[in-house]
Parts: sequence; C-alpha cells; structure tokens
Amino acid sequence: MLKPIPYKIILASNSPRRRELLAGLGLDFEVHVIKGISEAYPNDLPVEEIPQFIAREKASAYEVKPNELVITADTVVVVDDASCGSVVLGKPHDTNEARHMLHAISGKTHRVITGVCLTTHNDQRQFGVTTEVTFRKLTDDEIDYYISNYRPFDKAGAYGIQEWIGYIGVTGINGSYFNVMGLPVQRIWQELQLMCD
Repeated sequence: MLKPIPYKIILASNSPRRRELLAGLGLDFEVHVIKGISEAYPNDLPVEEIPQFIAREKASAYEVKPNELVITADTVVVVDDASCGSVVLGKPHDTNEARHMLHAISGKTHRVITGVCLTTHNDQRQFGVTTEVTFRKLTDDEIDYYISNYRPFDKAGAYGIQEWIGYIGVTGINGSYFNVMGLPVQRIWQELQLMCD
C-alpha cells in the first residue's frame, strides 16, 4: 500500500506542463503563484546551481503553514560553447531571441537542468536533475515554422520537447524526458516518499 502524503501540496508554478506532470503522480494539489519573484542569480554561480538557487528564491516568498508542502522549480537549458564556455538559455523574450536559442541548440547536445525545492513549515529538500538532449541540425524554415506556430516564449531554450520541434528534431536523450518538460516527477515522488517516513 502506498504511503499517504500528509501535506496539502501547493504547486507554485503557472506552467501547464508542470501541472500536467504533477497530476500524473495521482496527487491532489492546488496551484498558488506569487507574482513578481525575481529570477536573477549571481553571475559567478556555477550553471548547475542556477535552477536550484532560483527555486529556493521562489520558495522563500511563501509563508508555509504547518500542514502545507510547497513545490517550486526552475528549468534552464545549458549549451557548451567552445569560445565562451557554458551559455545559459532561459525563456526567450521575442522571436529573434527564440530564433537565436534554437540555432544555438541545433546540431548539438545540450543539458536541461531543473532545480526543485520541496518546502514544509520546518524542512526543505532541494535537488537538481540534469538531462542531455541531442538535436539534429535544424533548417531555418523549420525554426521559423516552429516559432510562428508554437510561440515558445514561455519555455527555457525556446522549445518544448513534447511539441513539433521535439518530434522532428530530437535524435537522442540521456536522462529524464519529464525533466525536459519541466518537472522531474520521478525524483519528486522519491523525495516525497522520504518525507513521509
């Protein structure tokens, strides 16, 4: 018999993909988002730590009641460039930025890193999950078609793996597919079970 989760779970995210993924675990939860939380981070922070830092910042904005558990998360795409090291791709602000990001991941392997915080009244668990994704070389027409039809401005790296661009472009994945969608649900389930012990 599965252990019941002894908390009222709150997902602190507007992302429809995160809502869908968390619902897939069969958990009851509410969505509550505090607007205006900064997603800035120190310039000298190692790229692997950026999503966890932002997830912690999001968590610190919530006043968590004794019976509540708040889930905060942040996802970044990291492209390793020979000339300038690791480049972090967040959400594109416009079409030109989305086009630039898709060209940056085209024909390469990049890392998708999601940082998660599980916060209760007197405890906090945090972790990061990394997945490697390989894209074949995309044509300019494919990139423009995807941007104009799917408008990926709410997605880190300007793409959703579960959308058309993932169908036609992704040639390999090493790690959690759901992490690339924005929420490493397998690891979240594992951590929730540990919190119930």
